[in-house]
Amino acid sequence: MKRRDFLKTAGTAIGTAPFLFRTGVPEAFAVPQQAVTSSTASGGYKNAIPRWRGFNLLDYFQAMGDRRANKVVREDDCSMIRDFGFDMVRLPMDYWFWNKTNWRETRRIAPDDLCVIDEAFLENIDKSIERLNERGIHASLNLHRAPGYCVNDPERESCSLWKDKIAEDAFAYHWEMFAKRYKGISNDKLSFNLINESPSAAPDDDEKRMTAEDYRRVMTRGTDAIRAISPDRLIIIDGLSYGNIVCEEMVSVKVAQSVHAYTPFELTHYRASWGDRNNAFPDPAWPSYRANGDVNWDRKRLEQHYAPWGDLIQRGIGVHCGEAGCYSRTPHDVMLAWLNDTLDILTGFDIGYSIWEFRGSFGIINSQRADVEYEDYHGCQLDRKMLEVLQKY
Repeated sequence: MKRRDFLKTAGTAIGTAPFLFRTGVPEAFAVPQQAVTSSTASGGYKNAIPRWRGFNLLDYFQAMGDRRANKVVREDDCSMIRDFGFDMVRLPMDYWFWNKTNWRETRRIAPDDLCVIDEAFLENIDKSIERLNERGIHASLNLHRAPGYCVNDPERESCSLWKDKIAEDAFAYHWEMFAKRYKGISNDKLSFNLINESPSAAPDDDEKRMTAEDYRRVMTRGTDAIRAISPDRLIIIDGLSYGNIVCEEMVSVKVAQSVHAYTPFELTHYRASWGDRNNAFPDPAWPSYRANGDVNWDRKRLEQHYAPWGDLIQRGIGVHCGEAGCYSRTPHDVMLAWLNDTLDILTGFDIGYSIWEFRGSFGIINSQRADVEYEDYHGCQLDRKMLEVLQKY
């Protein structure tokens, strides 16, 4: 199918069904009660969006240093994800990829150039969505780096998404662009996850850092830009504090919310250079204990950590876990025990997940863990034990 034909004909009955934003998601996406199968499911949780399960693919993750003109998700990745039984891919994206300026030389995008678009590059994203959808995989587009903000190296941005109107305008422009581009694709095939991992909310009178009101304003602006073009589009926002805290300020806007499962951070990011910068994290264990023998983190505390997200579901707001996983230096048996408990808890709340990542240090393919007996799978090194835990949930 030609790309233009794909964009014209990708709509389905679900995409044209009436949508009721009382619950923040299309009514057509209500999940049957019996879909909840874990041991914590007795609370009767019924998520308003599907319990999609899958991975993040990082083809559009970081533009700096990546000079490939033709970047499309790998067909073998798409096929393996499908063959393993998963149905979702989140695509964290860096808007610098489709910014048509000379930023590769200047290493800077001026505020006036935030909306200079390279149409040719966007065709790569079209093709990626098409490849995923052809295999029955839902694609969720996420701005990992947006005009004025990124959780990684935010100082590279020439203005602030939270404080500068020119960045907020550009943020809305980019999402309006995607809304127009993919208007014909149904919600079972495509969703929009507005921005990755906002920081913790500062006091309301803080003139430099993002406040909860800043986040509400910018996310509402992006949502309104999308709904003006595609009122039925499934929109997801990350929770506050890097996806850890429910954003109460956005409940009335009726969008789904995303939790990220990296708790406890000292376990999931043990010896990761960007997290455990001074190699100061203690050797991880699950459960973990303090020096005096008291429990530090265990399943019970983890259940308490995720309970607000279950409460959000009970209030009719859709929830998904956009990122989860452990860096490859966490001992494999510790990672598996933690992962099993984490996914069982999320499943009990009827929450789906997308692991960070598919290939690489957090993933099931080519993770280069020192303590794993890998299985050769189509020329890749497969972590079969991790895969089996994921397939349970």
